[in-house]
Amino acid sequence: MNTSPEQFMLQHILGLCEGHADALRDALHDMGPLDRVLERYSQLSKADRRLLDQFAYRYTRLQDDMGTRLMPAILKVLGEEVSAMSAIDRFARLEQLGWLPSADAWAELRQIRNQFTHDYPDDTGERLERLHAACAAAGQLLIIMERFGERIRRLLPK
Repeated sequence: MNTSPEQFMLQHILGLCEGHADALRDALHDMGPLDRVLERYSQLSKADRRLLDQFAYRYTRLQDDMGTRLMPAILKVLGEEVSAMSAIDRFARLEQLGWLPSADAWAELRQIRNQFTHDYPDDTGERLERLHAACAAAGQLLIIMERFGERIRRLLPK
């Protein structure tokens, strides 16, 4: 069976997103128990700052690439016309098709990510809350990515 250009592109983007997901999992693992990170959050070492930067970068990249590249590629392979769809319409369509648990939940994950990566409150407690929310959201994002990967592999020719 031949691979269509859309299927080839989906396979390529899936690999890219899975690379981000693997690095995000590694960062979460290396951060260890969140309580330990939170204890030293006000006086982070250089290694801790790099680890948090890696976490923030991979979380951002995974969510951005899933939303702007992977989801449209899935819809194209499914025969959907995505060129005129807004991002919100693509998320809603993927929800209708059973790919995305909730378009609203996806938007919430993005909001949590934006608060964590773009807002820098002076209060350490608030920064800690945002880190905690971001770690939980990253876990949810990884679950969605894992499900996407399973379904995409069933779509693509062997």
